[in-house]
Parts: sequence; structure tokens; C-alpha cells
Amino acid sequence: MWQVQVDRGRAETFHGRDMPVVVEPSVWWFEVDRPALVLGSAQPIGHIDVEACERAGVDVVRRRSGGGAVLLRPDEVLWADILIPADSPLWTPDVSSSAWWLGEAWREALTTLGMDDLHVHRAPMQRSEWSAQVCFAGVGGGEVMLGRRKVVGISQRRTRAGARLQCAVYRQWQPEAHVPLFAAPGPTLDALADCVAPVPMPFAEIRRALLDALEALAG
Repeated sequence: MWQVQVDRGRAETFHGRDMPVVVEPSVWWFEVDRPALVLGSAQPIGHIDVEACERAGVDVVRRRSGGGAVLLRPDEVLWADILIPADSPLWTPDVSSSAWWLGEAWREALTTLGMDDLHVHRAPMQRSEWSAQVCFAGVGGGEVMLGRRKVVGISQRRTRAGARLQCAVYRQWQPEAHVPLFAAPGPTLDALADCVAPVPMPFAEIRRALLDALEALAG
């Protein structure tokens, strides 16, 4: 049985939350109440234009998992953290394949909502010119794709207690909101235009479908 928590607030508060000492299978849903550009744990701050972010009212936040930046704006992006303990049957020591099961759960969930022809990336990471800056410009293991466009982005943090897999799904994809926030030379509109396949569905429907898929895995 998955423990479910839904929160709304600032991205900084959510990403500052520590892993539990004892990890239980959990789904943490989070919606931001103000825009935030969330950098990967090792991403250089020089990738972004901090002053431009301030002018646009966008918080600059750093998460504890890797990858490029994700722009979170209210009601546009659904963020979910999926936690599993290290003794879970879903755990694997192979980091490259450790999110495949979650990608399959997402694929199943979104298929039930009417999205066809989705596939889970089960190959080495595919980088692009801008993937170090923008998470959705590259493809990692377990991420869900529609053709060459990313539907679900996944990064993760692992400890001895378990794994925290962080997922993002865009309901709307607006590259014109991203471009001004990056330092020159940054990604262009053309470079980001076709990175994402959005999921234009109510958050509640997406949550319900993913939880059903996760419960089926647990069963």
C-alpha cells in the first residue's frame, strides 16, 4: 500500500524536505504556488541568468537529484516524488535501469488516459546540445517518450534507506518562458520547441491513474 501526500507551496520548501530515516512506499504530490526554476544537484549556477529570474518573479531552487533545470509554474507542471525502501522488490542496484519500472507505471497510467504510442527509454542516456541546461532536452533511463518528445522526466536520489524518484509532467509546454531565464549562450526557442509532449489533463485524473498503476505493481 502506497502512502499518499498532496502539498501545495513553494518549490524550495518541497525540495528541502529530507528523506525519511525509515522509507515507506510513498507518493508525494506537489504543486507550486509560485514559479520556480529547479536546478539539478550539480548544475552550475552559471547556466542561468539569476537577474532575469528575479525580474520574472521566478525562484531559483536546487534539488538533490541530478539533471538539468525544470521550470515549474503554477497549474502547468505536475511534480511527484515516488519513494521506495532499499528492501523493496522494485529496488535495483543498477542505477541505469533503476527507474524503468516507474516509467512503465507512468506509461500504463497515461495510456489509460488515452495517450497512445508511448514508450519507456531503456537505453543509455541520450544527451543533446542543451540537455545539461534543460532536463527535458535529454533522455534518461525510465523516462517516458512519445516519439522523440519527452512526456515524463525522472531524476532520483538514492541513500542506504531507499530511493526518491522525482517526476515531472508538463500539462503545457512553453519554451518561450524558459529561454529568457538562461545565461547566454542559452537554448533557443527552436531548440526547445519539440522537446516535450504535454499531458493536457486535470491533475486529479493523472494522480488517480498513476496510483492505480502503482497499486497494480504492488499487487
